[in-house]
Amino acid sequence: MDKFKKRWEIQKNWQLLFPALGILGIVYSAFKLTSLFIDKIYLIPFGTIAISFTLIKLTLWIFEKLKHKWVLDYRWEMIRVFIVFAITGSTSAYIGRPILQLIGITKENLNPIVYWVIFIIIGLIFYQILLVSFGWLFGQFKFFWEFEKKMLRRFGLKRFID
Repeated sequence: MDKFKKRWEIQKNWQLLFPALGILGIVYSAFKLTSLFIDKIYLIPFGTIAISFTLIKLTLWIFEKLKHKWVLDYRWEMIRVFIVFAITGSTSAYIGRPILQLIGITKENLNPIVYWVIFIIIGLIFYQILLVSFGWLFGQFKFFWEFEKKMLRRFGLKRFID
């Protein structure tokens, strides 16, 4: 355990929450992916283990690539940032459908291509708001505010943030 704490620069035990949440999220995602492709119940645990292992390896590889690009004080904060991105993406997609229904836009009364373009635009708007909000909740407001400003500049909205 000491080796794990040293590798992830964990000073206090409460910080172990983020690696635990990260691993839980990966295992759950692997289970859902396995359930999509395998219908034999006795093969699902093996598929979950294989996909979990692959996702953990992929995540650690991504961590190494982003270690020098993202300015964070400790390595365990990268897990917290990834958790915020995951929650934000899922929530913005989840919020998009009820908003479209509230406006009266459905797949049935609109061209599917136009529907998906509007869905993506609404999801993107909520993503920007939720990213900073969840970043604040997880104690990474400064990181996500800088990330948000960079993203808005790339969208051509530089004059609104400077």
